[in-house]
Amino acid sequence: MSLTALQAPVERNEANAALVADILTQKFGERCSRSQAVREQHGHTTTWLPNQAPDAVVFAESTEEVADVVRICAEHKVPVIPFGTGSSLEGHVNAPGGGISIDVSRMNRILAVNAEDLDCRIEAGVTRKELNSYLRDTGLFFPIDPGADASLGGMAATRASGTNAVRYGTMKDAVLGLTVVTASGEIIKTGGRARKSSAGYDLTRLMVGSEGTLGVITELTVRLHGQPEAISGGVCPFPTIEAACQAVIATIQCGIPVARIELLDEQQVKACNIYSKLTLKETPTLFLEFHGSEAGVKEQSELFGAIAEEYGGGPFDWATKAEDRTNLWTARHDAYWASFTLRPGSKGVATDVCVPISRLAECVTESKKDIEAQGLLATVVGHVGDGNFHVLVLVDEEDDEEVAKAEGFVERLNWRAIEMEGTCTGEHGVGQGKMKYLRKEHGGGVDMMATIKRALDPDNILNPGKIVPMS
Repeated sequence: MSLTALQAPVERNEANAALVADILTQKFGERCSRSQAVREQHGHTTTWLPNQAPDAVVFAESTEEVADVVRICAEHKVPVIPFGTGSSLEGHVNAPGGGISIDVSRMNRILAVNAEDLDCRIEAGVTRKELNSYLRDTGLFFPIDPGADASLGGMAATRASGTNAVRYGTMKDAVLGLTVVTASGEIIKTGGRARKSSAGYDLTRLMVGSEGTLGVITELTVRLHGQPEAISGGVCPFPTIEAACQAVIATIQCGIPVARIELLDEQQVKACNIYSKLTLKETPTLFLEFHGSEAGVKEQSELFGAIAEEYGGGPFDWATKAEDRTNLWTARHDAYWASFTLRPGSKGVATDVCVPISRLAECVTESKKDIEAQGLLATVVGHVGDGNFHVLVLVDEEDDEEVAKAEGFVERLNWRAIEMEGTCTGEHGVGQGKMKYLRKEHGGGVDMMATIKRALDPDNILNPGKIVPMS
């Protein structure tokens, strides 16, 4: 069975969609596009889920314009699909019932930076690189860094994390408040700039991770951090995946405040060597980074070195120059694209899971054995400091038997993680691709999610066909 067959059906209303597209074209002119190419660019374009294009794309430039679009769509019961940069991996921006894609990429203004309070307010289309570039001279930075240069609105919607999550947390920890357009087109604000509050339901946390199914995020207030005095990092090879994972577990359990600790299996290292012109030994490898004072960073590095040695790791190759560290982490962030050098022309089947740190070595090792047993070619890379890892299976999409093997592996990996008291997704989100695993993971909690969805979006116009089926 293919993933396509497991997606939630969404009823299409061709006549109303065409009518709404006409109204929006009259209102927004050239900023409402109905071209096939633009529409397909705003459907799913990454990994193996099929592209489901919207009926039109509106390039909004303000919260008020987003609200106008949603009100028009709500009046005619036409779906609305928020779009940031389109870098999500589980079909979040697909339009299974057609409708209008609201592209917020032009909403890219940084509205306020409050350096004394370590926070800032931005529009949803600002990307993480744009924000950090703007903050460079302030001594502050925004630490959440998924591999793609994603929009902050999209990162909040999917509860993104990245390589720094082990120290700085995920988007649920970074977002203080939001401006959101509801299913009726009302503009509401959640949270604020206070660092804590007991005032009512936590609507900010409800919206963070809701993947556009409960509201369209248009502005965010996010936490910032001071740039560390000293940074040290490098790479450490290990003889086996098991040894590398055990070293990670020991590092976390010892309380070493590592900022980044990333695992690349031997296939991923090989791909990075080719794509990013590295010269690493092609064996399971940890990429590490420590933040703090000069003395603190030195002590952390030495403590980790002792742990790694216990598990056969080394020798270390420390990147002390900022340029060398940048090259190293650029290669890590390019790991997805690098993987395709191992099999040019292949299709990538990407998935992620997260397990308790004590089960990490077991889960990764069993998954690697599963890949080998199926005769598949795949890369493994992970934010292993918090038990999260990703697998990218490279398949010939014209080979039905190979596609079936890849789908079977993905399913077993997700069940395996859930059975280890983990989750079917640490950071990809649910979208369309992970929907079938939610009942196993959350049980009756899925029904509560559906109840919330119906209450806030009774006509199911906000990114329908994602997270929970509403049929």
